Amino acid sequence: MPTIQAILSSTALPDSPTARLDIELLLAHALGKSRSYLHTWADKVVSDEQLEQFLAAIKRRQDGEPVAYILGQQGFWSLDLEVASHTLIPRPDTELLVETALQLIPATPADVLDLGTGTGAIALALASERPAWQITGVDRVPEAVALAARNGSRLQLANAQFIQSNWFAALSGQRYQLIVSNPPYIAADDQHLGQGDVRFEPSSALVAGQDGLDDIRLIVEQAPNYLKAQGWLLLEHGYDQAASVCQLLSERGFNQVESRRDLGGHQRISIGRFDHE
Repeated sequence: MPTIQAILSSTALPDSPTARLDIELLLAHALGKSRSYLHTWADKVVSDEQLEQFLAAIKRRQDGEPVAYILGQQGFWSLDLEVASHTLIPRPDTELLVETALQLIPATPADVLDLGTGTGAIALALASERPAWQITGVDRVPEAVALAARNGSRLQLANAQFIQSNWFAALSGQRYQLIVSNPPYIAADDQHLGQGDVRFEPSSALVAGQDGLDDIRLIVEQAPNYLKAQGWLLLEHGYDQAASVCQLLSERGFNQVESRRDLGGHQRISIGRFDHE
């Protein structure tokens, strides 16, 4: 039976830009250990059953499946989240939504809405940082709602709740100090849809019409009906959509409209405040 070091030395993922990390994560998962264990105990022998599990995971990765789906989990903010193929994989750039939300309104009691919550990543990150906030995450996909609720329960974040709703459809009469969303924003003919991890993610969570802005248009149009006075709307969007999203916000009557840059320097989110008639 091979040692950990022998497996690490002999395994290759030529098509992955993060090959070494992927291999270590998948081997650690098969062993039920941390990545640091691999280096501390490199001479440990791997059982046939563990090796079989690892090789099956490597095959899935070689076929292009995202590591997060193979492991069934992904880190976001300070949280470890369960993920599944019916939700997007949380990405570091989306943490900009969380950072901005925390900056905009104080830590005093507030009602917050996360539209298209998926794994519950944004809602749960906010809930973990702001115990006084009551956060509602909605998703039109029942499996996503159940997944987000499981994440919230496991993380013991009782100030976040999750309900099924197609955007605002199930929220009649509700108003919030803050609405955040990472909606679908990729154009239907975008070539990136056939590349990398995105191939395995649900297209309904990625694609929004011919220009990628259909869902953002709907959210911007309807959000004022669900915002309290001087409430904020925060939207993640594509790297080249900031000008269009800011125009939509301004035309709908939002004030203090601006965009903010992600880790890669792209204008990744746009925000606006609605003062109400």
